[in-house]
Amino acid sequence: MRPRAPIHRVAPARAARRSAAALALTLAATARLAAGQTSGPPSRPPSAPPGAPTSDTAGAQRVSRVALEHALPALDGATLRSTIVEVTYPPGATSTPHRHPCPVLGYVARGAVRMQFDDAPERVYKAGETFYEAPNGRHLVSANASATAPAVLVATFVCDGKAGALSVPIRP
Repeated sequence: MRPRAPIHRVAPARAARRSAAALALTLAATARLAAGQTSGPPSRPPSAPPGAPTSDTAGAQRVSRVALEHALPALDGATLRSTIVEVTYPPGATSTPHRHPCPVLGYVARGAVRMQFDDAPERVYKAGETFYEAPNGRHLVSANASATAPAVLVATFVCDGKAGALSVPIRP
């Protein structure tokens, strides 16, 4: 039986025009989505530093962490936008080789995925791990690492108005 293709659900994020704060909120939303949290951010006193314990309405304590930080290439700030895509890979599923016209920050929410970017060796990313894809880099392998369990990754695309389609097929 041939593995099913991954399921892509696209959820446009708020436009992040000329504002580093708006981009930070988008990335925080990505982390909340990946953690399965659908409500707003946990409460923290305004004076509390990042990484300080936070609490939600039930009083549970959490600690935030920076999951991924990466410099972005020069983009047209007047047309900047971000899009969060949740990709669900059924057991054994793969994507065709492709590229993205803009930088992608990825977070594995569940399971494990096999990835290969450009000439780097293939690598398995497990739940909680992150990756960065440079604009127009070749994404040669993108697959569920398991033949029995699904995998979910959350990808945040940071694009300017010139980007066009988020994913473009390529030949390996």
